[in-house]
Amino acid sequence: MARVVILGGGVSGHTAATFAAKWLGNGHEVVVVTPNAKWNWIPSNIWVGVGQMKKEEVTFDLAPVYKKAGITYKQAKAVSLNPEGSETETKPFVTIEYTGQSKTGETEDVTYDYVINATGPKLNFGATPGLGEGSQLGDHTVSVCTADHAEHANHKLLESIEKMKKGERQKFLVGTGHGMCTCQGAAFEYIFNIEHELKKAGVRDMADIKWISNESFLGDFGMGGLHMKVGGYVVSSKIFSESLYAERGVDWMIGAHVSKVEAGSIDYELLDGTTGKENFDFAMLIPPFAGVGLKAYGKDGSDITDTVFAPNGFMKVDAKYDAGAYENWKASDWPRTYQNPTYNNMFACGIAFAPPHIISKPMSSPNGTPINPTPPRTGMPSGIIGKAVAHSVCDLITKGESAHLHEASMAEMGAACVASAGKGLTTGTAAAMTVYPVVPDFEKYPGTGRDTDYTFGEIGLAGHWIKHVLHHLFIYKAKLKPGWTLIPE
Repeated sequence: MARVVILGGGVSGHTAATFAAKWLGNGHEVVVVTPNAKWNWIPSNIWVGVGQMKKEEVTFDLAPVYKKAGITYKQAKAVSLNPEGSETETKPFVTIEYTGQSKTGETEDVTYDYVINATGPKLNFGATPGLGEGSQLGDHTVSVCTADHAEHANHKLLESIEKMKKGERQKFLVGTGHGMCTCQGAAFEYIFNIEHELKKAGVRDMADIKWISNESFLGDFGMGGLHMKVGGYVVSSKIFSESLYAERGVDWMIGAHVSKVEAGSIDYELLDGTTGKENFDFAMLIPPFAGVGLKAYGKDGSDITDTVFAPNGFMKVDAKYDAGAYENWKASDWPRTYQNPTYNNMFACGIAFAPPHIISKPMSSPNGTPINPTPPRTGMPSGIIGKAVAHSVCDLITKGESAHLHEASMAEMGAACVASAGKGLTTGTAAAMTVYPVVPDFEKYPGTGRDTDYTFGEIGLAGHWIKHVLHHLFIYKAKLKPGWTLIPE
């Protein structure tokens, strides 16, 4: 019997675990280690953050789902990996620390035949002094990164709405809280949902709304922007985004690194080197991501973390990490199998794998401050990669070590994205987009880097209903309801 240990129960880890359990059956063991008791459909957190959904609508308990699937569930966080075993344990193992199940604080060494790192990111609020929850200067901003964060954000939003109803003008600042952030998409959705809710509350005229982002242009989204077909014409995401911001009366500041957050204000630095302050009454700023801090040790107890993980804490996989300068970057730099190059029984998926480099053009201010989006690896790509990695591991177990590894390169992968711009039965809108490939390939598609026949977008009520349907569809799938395997990632 082989044991597969999956570290993390988010979109990618949950996908890998449930498919592995289905494909391997009772003859092998699948173990999920995650510090969370609940699964969260993160794309809908923005609706919790404006009071259009409850926390309970975007989460569910993991324990009964894993019990039904025959998966061993350990509510714990992974602390370290020993891919060579130790002087007292011949098999490789992961050390975990329980966060629930009446074992909080206890540690355990869990041996494995294969391990899949799907830990996701550490929400690195501490990278910007004063930013968000857990900051050194206090909770001056809100977040929609978790369901609890989003619920808290809604409470703060309601407070601002009440102040506006009493005649007190409010300044809303939404975007990225550091020069190296990703997930511009979540902030993009949230700012337009706020704008929509303020209209519904009859207080839009009492609000100043501003976007702040590390993107060098609106619509970069950490993908270097894109050209897409809209209404039969090829339009850049820059024009598409600027039109939306202008239409909704939302101001913007781009190429910005937030260096400090205080009560009611931020300090920022721009790509041209200038610095300044921006005031706010309500701010939702996405934190940068980092690896969760997993350590790795050799058989003799020596620290081999640098061998297994990149400096940002994400796991090294089959990517080209020595691509060098931006001019040398190619689509082929990106990983295909997500297998660790040193230990062939270790894989990573979702946000947990280390990308070879960013996708957008690297930029920094004259002061040397990097200000550019890091690459998105969430949503549909996370699910696709998680499934491919699970398929590889299952084949290695059932067919032997010579089994062909399944591939899911983001440079050969299309992705669909539905970005909400306001929720409502007849008044909701969303930008529904497809991108192919996610990582641009300028050798195959000169000029745009993407196939414009498969990269297109529209905004309107239909997009909103697509997002609403997808919310229910993916929660249905994650709960392993009848026919769940038929629903694509």
